[in-house]
Amino acid sequence: MNCIERCIKRTFDFTLALVSLVLFSPVMLVIAILIRREEPDGDVIYTQERVGYKGRPFKLYKFRSMYMDAEKDNAPQLYQEQDPRLTKIGAFIRAHHLDEFPQLWNVIKGDMSFVGPRPERQYFIDQISAVRPDYERLYALRPGLFSFATLYNGYTDTLEKMIRRLDLDIKYLENYSLWTDIKIVFLTSQSIIFGKKF
Repeated sequence: MNCIERCIKRTFDFTLALVSLVLFSPVMLVIAILIRREEPDGDVIYTQERVGYKGRPFKLYKFRSMYMDAEKDNAPQLYQEQDPRLTKIGAFIRAHHLDEFPQLWNVIKGDMSFVGPRPERQYFIDQISAVRPDYERLYALRPGLFSFATLYNGYTDTLEKMIRRLDLDIKYLENYSLWTDIKIVFLTSQSIIFGKKF
């Protein structure tokens, strides 16, 4: 993208995130109430440090889908299907990607874009980079709420899938455009609405 297209992309991100935040606020309120009902003393919003644009760390926001302190005594773990760390409401919102609504605030703040590579934790970046040093190429983009790689590769629960995701992310990096972003937003939204698991 040239400078003008990047400005349009940022305007598109900000506007769509703001409209979505307002539009889906009733749904987000219901999710927050259900999380609080299941664990009255637990946090509703979960924050985690991820690495983003230009390799800078930022706080990513999600609705908490796991029990409090799920990784307190363990090294970081990848999410697995039927993960025992999930709460009941957490399993539902995770399966339908509703836990990611708070990331709209990350998009508004400029930490993320609507479309881009999914942001990762440094712990896993180190593992990927040991095999593929070209991971740092992704730092040229803001990480995304929606991702070309997630759409076609699904969640990553193994290092092998993370490498495959990297290949797709680099493909996106080399070919991304406003039209590509619009298409990914449409296809991902369609998949979520119709209950596709990925």
